[in-house]
Amino acid sequence: MLLSSLKFGTGPIGPDQKTAQLGPPGRNGREERKNLTNKIEFYGHVKQYHGLKQEIDEAIHSVLESGAYVLGPQLTKFEEELAQYMNTQQAVGLNSGTDALLLSFLALGIGPGDEVITTANTFFATAEAIWLAGATPVFVDSEPKTRNIDVTKIEAAITPKTRAIVPVHLYGLTADMPAVARIAKAHGLFVVEDCAQAIGARGDTFAIGELSDAVCLSFIIQKNLGCFGDGGAVVTNQKELATSIRRLRNHGSLKRSYHSIGYNSRLDELQAAILRVKLKRVDEWSETRRALARVYDKVLKDAPMALPYTPAGYEHVYHLYVIECTDRDDLQAYLASQGITALTHYPIAIHQQEGFPWGRAAKLSPLPVSERSAATVLSLPMYPELTHAEVERVAEEVLAWSTSAQRLAAGAD
Repeated sequence: MLLSSLKFGTGPIGPDQKTAQLGPPGRNGREERKNLTNKIEFYGHVKQYHGLKQEIDEAIHSVLESGAYVLGPQLTKFEEELAQYMNTQQAVGLNSGTDALLLSFLALGIGPGDEVITTANTFFATAEAIWLAGATPVFVDSEPKTRNIDVTKIEAAITPKTRAIVPVHLYGLTADMPAVARIAKAHGLFVVEDCAQAIGARGDTFAIGELSDAVCLSFIIQKNLGCFGDGGAVVTNQKELATSIRRLRNHGSLKRSYHSIGYNSRLDELQAAILRVKLKRVDEWSETRRALARVYDKVLKDAPMALPYTPAGYEHVYHLYVIECTDRDDLQAYLASQGITALTHYPIAIHQQEGFPWGRAAKLSPLPVSERSAATVLSLPMYPELTHAEVERVAEEVLAWSTSAQRLAAGAD
């Protein structure tokens, strides 16, 4: 019998189903019913707010009383603090990580007729921003262990039309930036880092931003540094590039009443004030995430599934703790039956989305690693407000499912 034919649950459970779906054979019913009443959610936004409530409320109140809600002092201070944190000269606050990518491309002069190399194993916005700029995304495959862009595939994808490489620091682990930078320098290409998931991460010999033209950040709610809505930024060491992005974000204007064609893409004062409160704690939260990941690693070390991989000397910040399991959907349903929410990032690779590429230009080579990853990835709960006991419980339920699936499959052979 194939493991994929075993169904421990078929989706979210309702109140009338709680005693019917108790999981793998042999589990203690009383213990499982207890687990069902102690849910472990995927996100910890509200818990994080409660932990910082007084400070955040005071920051919000200060903005409301100031009367300055857009392009005010909170944004200026946040940009200064973010640039200092990222060890770059410039930071420009924007309304989303998507616009951070788009405005970076436009400021670099990337547009129709140009090609930009990236990976299909990422959130849709990475490629979407390339399309929005009028350029052509060129997808190369992922590296099997890290799931980041496979740097050995990049040069074969370069043509006379190639203008940039966009490595994505997926799930909180930096891509191989020294290799990307060497290739870019050899071919005269821009490098724009998609760092929507990896603020605070480092490589063994490099930091994010050291080897690129621009770094694009997202501050949407669930990120390691998240605001209470949408938000993003570009950090760079190039003053002229930052000035161009500042102009583009505000209707082509750097001075009141003087405009050119641009966008309305400004990080507002409320979000900047909230991010200032949280930025001071990002490194502490990253260390907590790494500690929780070590708990997962320890409990799941012998499980028949791929765990996150971190190259020696790298500092992963675990925006997500992602495993790969051939029976992902069954495992996800079983965890849901035990009151544990696990999600998929990303179950449909960009080139596998319905209608791709929607009448626009795109180029791709064979992408077997990206496609396998999309079919098998499952993200387990990961945020600083989780306890070690909660992480142990999630891992133990993963093991319980795995053991029962293996036992039933062996009995059917």
